[in-house]
Formats: sequence, C-alpha cells, structure tokens
Amino acid sequence: MSSLYPRTKELSRSRKSQSDSPPSSPSPTAKNFGHDRTSRLDSSSTGDSVTDRLLSRTSSYTRRENRLASLGKAEEEGSAKDFKKMYEDALTENVKLKSKLEESKDELGKIRSQLDKVTQKQNKISEKSTVLETEKKEKRALERKVSQMEEELKVLNDFKSDNQRLKDENGALIRVISKLSK
Repeated sequence: MSSLYPRTKELSRSRKSQSDSPPSSPSPTAKNFGHDRTSRLDSSSTGDSVTDRLLSRTSSYTRRENRLASLGKAEEEGSAKDFKKMYEDALTENVKLKSKLEESKDELGKIRSQLDKVTQKQNKISEKSTVLETEKKEKRALERKVSQMEEELKVLNDFKSDNQRLKDENGALIRVISKLSK
C-alpha cells in the first residue's frame, strides 16, 4: 500500500507538525476504517480505478492539510490582527494620554504664572503694608516731635513773657534808684 500511496517529505512533515500529541494506538473505529480501505483496495479489479481513487484520496488529504494550514494561518493572522489592533489601541491611548499630559503641563504653567502673580501682589501688598507701617511710625514720631516743639514754644513764650516782665521790673527799679539817689 505504501507503494501505491505516494507520500512526499513535505506531506509527512506537515502532518508531524500538526499532531501535538504522541501517536496512540488506533481506536476500534479507526481499525474498521483502515480495514474498509484495504478491503476496497483489494476488491477493485481495475488498476486505473485504484490509482484514480488513490489520487482522489491524496487530493482530499492535501485539501484537508491545506484547509488546516489555512485555518492555522487564519488564526495567526487573527492573532496578528489582534496584536495589531491591541498595538493600535495602545498607540491611540498613548497619543490621548500625551495630549492630556501636554494639556496638564500647559494648565500647570498657567496656574504657576497665576500663583507667581498672586505672590508678587502679596509681596507688593506686604511691602506696601510695611511701607505704610513705617510711614505710620514716622508720622507718629513726627507728631510727637511737633507736640514737643509746641510745648517748647509755649515754654519759650513763657520765658519771653517772664523776660519782658523782668526787663520792665528792672527798668522800674533803675528809675526808682535814680530818683532816690538824686
């Protein structure tokens, strides 16, 4: 039978790669199928019909293997498409996240500039308040000096009036003494 059924190396390799499990003993139904095949081969009388059947079987085997290979390719393409889809999804998500990050950075920059402006205003206000406080202190000091000078002026006026009174008294005493001495 092996001489009637031509097997190529490529065919045997592809069959080995497809079977993941080690060969096991044939099941009773498989034995019946094998027996049916041999009995059909033996029962045929013409050689042409046997070769035709063998060729049709090999073509059915090759079709089956091609179908299995195409299924494997479809699965590989499907998994490749899945990976490609996952990659594209991850890529679009990365782009979205990058744009959000840029927006956040821009917003952070705006907030920082606003914070700087507010701190500058507060510094100016605090400077103004310190200036105002120093101005208030200086004003109080000047007011104290003015009040002290006003008091000194009063005292000075008192001295002037006392001095004038003493001059007047002195003049009167000089006149009295000069009248007495004459």
